[in-house]
Amino acid sequence: MKMSGNAISEQMSTGNKDDEKMIESKMTARLVGVLFIIGTVAGILSVLITGSIFSGSDYLVKVFENQNQIVTGAFCILVMGLSLALVPVVVYPILKKHNRTLALGYVVFRGGLETLTYVLQVMVFLLLIILSRENADAAVSDASYFKNTGTLLLKGVDIVAAVQSIVFSLGALMLYYVFYRSRLIPRWLSGWGVVAAILCLANGVLQMYSSGVGMLALPMLPQEMVMAAWLIIKGFNPIAIASAPAKPETN
Repeated sequence: MKMSGNAISEQMSTGNKDDEKMIESKMTARLVGVLFIIGTVAGILSVLITGSIFSGSDYLVKVFENQNQIVTGAFCILVMGLSLALVPVVVYPILKKHNRTLALGYVVFRGGLETLTYVLQVMVFLLLIILSRENADAAVSDASYFKNTGTLLLKGVDIVAAVQSIVFSLGALMLYYVFYRSRLIPRWLSGWGVVAAILCLANGVLQMYSSGVGMLALPMLPQEMVMAAWLIIKGFNPIAIASAPAKPETN
């Protein structure tokens, strides 16, 4: 009877641990989905708010006249960067059970390097505000100097965007490869992510040669939103969570 009681107690303890693991994975999945949505919405808002201001030869005048919009756009970029930086941190405990090396790589690329590119963009936006104020107070003869400096800053944003696209794509490839192998999400969804990440990577490389094709990056936007909705509603595959190997892959 004693052995039988111990066996029952052990079984109940295992069952409770499995239940806790499932609840934790669902909470993690929902948080990841929400962070993806916040980051994407903030990024779209930043483009809508600031997109037309930087066009035309009189962009410094527009920046000076719309300083609050520029600050708001910069804030949106910061929200996007911080939201997306939290994703690899939150999902790391789950990913590391399937591939520790790629899980860590995902944290480095999307949590560290990509976040740095967003911070650089915010700094450029704020520097353009300072430059526009100096331009407004300067003599007409100095206008070309401020305009050339502003153009250089905007070109810097383009370079940062190209690097960001490459860093983002490599991080995304790590994530979706682990998802595909582990079946944490449906394979059609993780496969879509792999293809979209490869297209984004190609666009980033082309941008480095000043010949980027923006259409290549488009498949990633709906993929991330579909995945975010899936994670919020369905969560991670409970079978994949329960069957996570005790010793994860490291290659």
